[in-house]
Amino acid sequence: MSSVLFDTPGPASRRRYRLYSVLGTVLLGVVLGLVVWRMYATGQFAYALWEPFLTPEYIKALLTDGLLKTLAMAFSAVLLAVVFGLVLGVAKLSDRGWIRWPAFVVVEFFRAVPVLLLMIFVFLAYGAGGGGIGSYWSVVIALTLYNGSVLAEVFRAGILAVPRGQAEAAYAIGLRKSQVMNSILLPQGVKIMLPAIISQCVVALKDTSLGYAILAPGLTAVGKSIFQQFSNQLQTAIVVASIYIAANLVLTAIATWVQRRLVGEKKPLEVPNVGREGAAL
Repeated sequence: MSSVLFDTPGPASRRRYRLYSVLGTVLLGVVLGLVVWRMYATGQFAYALWEPFLTPEYIKALLTDGLLKTLAMAFSAVLLAVVFGLVLGVAKLSDRGWIRWPAFVVVEFFRAVPVLLLMIFVFLAYGAGGGGIGSYWSVVIALTLYNGSVLAEVFRAGILAVPRGQAEAAYAIGLRKSQVMNSILLPQGVKIMLPAIISQCVVALKDTSLGYAILAPGLTAVGKSIFQQFSNQLQTAIVVASIYIAANLVLTAIATWVQRRLVGEKKPLEVPNVGREGAAL
């Protein structure tokens, strides 16, 4: 059985792939070994530098004041971004220019502005001061505007990827455009969009770390207070990065499970190899 997307590699190709894998693994091991050796030579494994991350008090601060607030910011931003992106994505497909063009301008503007600058702008304009919304919501709003604009293009592309015959058949039986969008295009388009939506959720979670610039709560804020007290910037960066990686892996696993529940796991299409008789037919 061979895939219709690519030729099955032969013995020489398989040997070459194994060689590349071995060389890549050896190279990665050498790089990691050099890093560990450098850390050992400079005393980065001293117990005093790692002690905060073995102390229950600091572990609790990292998990409650750090991780939970980071996840709360990311969840709020993703939820609002999905709504914001869906509205803009559908608006960009509107037949009315006074709806389509403003949506186009908003999407292109917020996609072009760096997230860090957007956070700083929102914080200085609306978050700073006693009556402001604070750094927490400044991060959430900035992530909503950026990720919502990216998701707007995802939603638009997903809807356009649905075969045109689906919409034409719906119009033929007398459905209105809003009914076609809500009942036919969006349910099918969401299945196409899911991988991109999952990827954008991971991006939103990672970008919460940029709230460090406007004194927002979260993992980076807790990490800053730790390394300022113990002067262990490298150790703090390793631990905080590991927590981010673990959170992203869990988020990806959950999102992948949801995708399989909604879409189902698809196996690659395969066709049998045909011989001379099959080719003649």
